[in-house]
Amino acid sequence: MSQRVETSRLRGEFPDPETAPNVVYNPTFDQLRAFADGDETTTEYGSPRYVSEQKSRSADRTKNLVDDEFSEADWNAIEDSLTALDDREFVCLDRQVGRHQETAFTCRLFVPREYARIALAWGKLLEPAEGEPDFQTLQLPEWDEREDNERRIRVLPDAGLTFVLGSDYTGEAKKSFLRLFMYYAKEQGGLGIHAGSKRVTIEDDGELETVGQAFLGLSATGKSTLTGHGCWLDEPEGAEMLQDDVCALLPDGQVTGSEGGGLYIKTDGLDRDEQPALYDAATHESAVFENVWVDDDTVDFDNTSLTSNGRAVIQRDQLDSAAEDIDLEGVDQVFFITRNPMMPPIARLDDRQAAVAFMLGESIQTSAGDPNAAGESIRVVGTNPFIIGPEGEEGNRFRDLIAENDVECFVINTGHIGPAKADIGVRESVNILVAAARGDIEWEYDERMDLELPSEVPGISIDAFYPPKHYDDFDRKLHDLREERLDYLQQFETLRDDIVNAVY
Repeated sequence: MSQRVETSRLRGEFPDPETAPNVVYNPTFDQLRAFADGDETTTEYGSPRYVSEQKSRSADRTKNLVDDEFSEADWNAIEDSLTALDDREFVCLDRQVGRHQETAFTCRLFVPREYARIALAWGKLLEPAEGEPDFQTLQLPEWDEREDNERRIRVLPDAGLTFVLGSDYTGEAKKSFLRLFMYYAKEQGGLGIHAGSKRVTIEDDGELETVGQAFLGLSATGKSTLTGHGCWLDEPEGAEMLQDDVCALLPDGQVTGSEGGGLYIKTDGLDRDEQPALYDAATHESAVFENVWVDDDTVDFDNTSLTSNGRAVIQRDQLDSAAEDIDLEGVDQVFFITRNPMMPPIARLDDRQAAVAFMLGESIQTSAGDPNAAGESIRVVGTNPFIIGPEGEEGNRFRDLIAENDVECFVINTGHIGPAKADIGVRESVNILVAAARGDIEWEYDERMDLELPSEVPGISIDAFYPPKHYDDFDRKLHDLREERLDYLQQFETLRDDIVNAVY
């Protein structure tokens, strides 16, 4: 049987939750919390904390039917999982991803009733939905404990189906729907991006101007911090967070959001002084903690004994910097967040260089992706581990979209520079964002790095962060880095040559 026929046959196997006797359909948050009570620790804020067995996404165990062949064992596992829907009690939750008419989809999640905590956390990220589901996910956390079964996440994009078998991590439920949101946005001529978005209002000669910014970065590299930061601006100026994680860049330059209810933030080292808005939302009773250290009822964001990938679902209405809307009418500036220590705090890119930065996706591995490799250098196209389809085509489309919409692009380093680790703090990064929005950065071409670098940024001694000053053999290291980058880009057969040749 062909995979396409198999997909069509499976689509009808999900039960109707409104009539199935073993399914609790669209329970309230209070009901879900009551179902999960045996797994809960109540924090000092009155919010629940849960501990999952898997502490991060199972990226190495994830396959999709566009890019991968499913084995007979995969199909058998899917069939067996669907049978489980008839054999035990489930909760089923419908939610909407996106609000824009072109990128709004109804999502349906099935989880066993004893894992209602997953539905509770996931349900707070999105808004209630009506109508038949566009996407459905079945999550069976205890799957890998069964004889002859192994943990696996299998995605059937064209059918809108995901099977999460053997993981109880909430992030798998979240990404199962956002992955498809991005795929369907691409099918409509746009591009799904692993990005946060914000709207910055600045005053120029007595007139208020709005600047739309988007931030592409891997989890735990500062995307949430930069997106959610109020930028210390005083009225009538200000900054509003629109989206934290996944957006769709449409052909007309709009950046449409996905999550309208909440944010799934990383909590390790969460600091009230550096991240006041995120901290206040995380310490509200409406939050849901996952794998955060709690002693009795006291929350400790600095204790990573459970994992360095502690998480909290926080509500948008508790985040002072969050706008009521989630869609950006037009993007003016795109920032690629990196942790490459050879990169400056900020550099300005032309269209081709921006496509190179998109394809390189240079950062460091984080505990959200692979805790065992945290801190190691990594490249992920688009800083997006959830791409479905040829990655080279993503780079081509990104270049076309930013060129057609006259978008200014930058690479921004939120880590450190050099082996001695000259740290780039939140204050420096936020000052850079504001200066970029105002157009107050003075630029000059640096022949050594083949990039436009800032010669002056208000409030920052930018010269102290010039990368060549922090290496004894910078030119050799940069040459080697460029050769590595070129070799990497040449593996993408569909990526245009003019992009490959723009490597910096």
